[in-house]
Amino acid sequence: MPRTRVLILGAAGKDFHVFNTMYRKNEGVEVVGFTAQQIPHIDDRTYPASIAGDLYPEGIPIFPEDELDELIGSLKVDRCVMAYSDVSYEYVMHLASRVTALGAGFEIPSATKTLIESKLPVVAVCASRTGVGKSQTSRAVARTLRAAGLKVAAIRHPMPYGDLAKQRVQRFAAEEDLVFHDVTIEEREEYEPHIAVGGVVFAGVDYGAILEEAEKEADVILWDGGNNDTPFYKPDVHITLVDPHRPGHELTYYPGETNVRMADVILINKVATADAANVAKVRENVRSVNPNAIILDAASPIFVDDPSVLKGKKVLVLEDGPTLTHGGMKYGAGTIAAQRAGAGELIDPRPFLVGELKETFETYPELGILLPAMGYGEQQVKDLEATIAKAVEGGVEAVAVGTPIDLARIVNIPVPNTRVRYELQVIGQPTLEDALAPILKG
Repeated sequence: MPRTRVLILGAAGKDFHVFNTMYRKNEGVEVVGFTAQQIPHIDDRTYPASIAGDLYPEGIPIFPEDELDELIGSLKVDRCVMAYSDVSYEYVMHLASRVTALGAGFEIPSATKTLIESKLPVVAVCASRTGVGKSQTSRAVARTLRAAGLKVAAIRHPMPYGDLAKQRVQRFAAEEDLVFHDVTIEEREEYEPHIAVGGVVFAGVDYGAILEEAEKEADVILWDGGNNDTPFYKPDVHITLVDPHRPGHELTYYPGETNVRMADVILINKVATADAANVAKVRENVRSVNPNAIILDAASPIFVDDPSVLKGKKVLVLEDGPTLTHGGMKYGAGTIAAQRAGAGELIDPRPFLVGELKETFETYPELGILLPAMGYGEQQVKDLEATIAKAVEGGVEAVAVGTPIDLARIVNIPVPNTRVRYELQVIGQPTLEDALAPILKG
């Protein structure tokens, strides 16, 4: 019988995992291509034969999703599989309508059939939306587990933006590893904080092979999720963060609601800065779809290394890129910190934008008075640096760096600058230790 011709719609992350777990050895399906969305410069590549397996000796081509209409016809696609995250239900159904109107089927893959089972206990940290605080939560979970004497291997959601064959399995335990793998700013933001406290991080493309390596040096696997994607490993404790600054999104974004429904633990973050009515609304929404979950309240306190750098100055705020772009936030921790530190004026970067950053603001016009620290490739880093330089020429006197890393080590910032940091603070009862009891007691 003819094989079903499948096109996987992705963003260089869950799409490859869906292929590896559901289709790589499936002789009834032929994956005729991937499409690339959300992340710049990840199309016009090939998923390599060395990972794709025996059924794909030439590898699998990766196309821009903009070409979807043409691809469905030219590749004779029977079914499109949606495999990227953090999009509204309206977006998903528009995409489904586009696909089905062209004669192909539309599928959302099972959140459980793509789970790989580990021989070790697994804690998964996921979310309802990008930018809710997964990274600081993952760090807090790792600290708690290490304090109990457990060795933790963090496995980070994929960000394979370069040579996919070389990135099949990656291990990061030192600055030299970040340099060796030539990571982007986006990758560094996730790996560096773990490394700074003596942790080890694994990532890459083939998450079965990655797990095998991580299990060799750990007692517990920590799944450090990306966007609002579902976990790649079957968790013993599944933590999902929800955001009272975006009430209602926990039930209206894909696959965030899936994470809310699957979770053992719901962590309502940022309660100290959110409206009390919004916190109550999020709690009510969570209870409506997952009445048995443990619910934790938490804050992400913000502090500035040196507030005097910003006080009274014309300040350019650099914020975490993904939180502001497909995360949909109009501001981040850097903006709040600069205002609290008494910045004289926040400078709008729009008059100074260079290259691809112009495209970013055209794509996301709702961005506030800030500069997203986009760093998906070498050109974006150069454009970021050039934009900062032009802003300084235009009167910027100081920079607030609201990214998880010391960006000044990578990008030249020619005026005084200071970092904005934030860590998770669980408030009241139950505690994070209570949530992790199945691991800690085991």
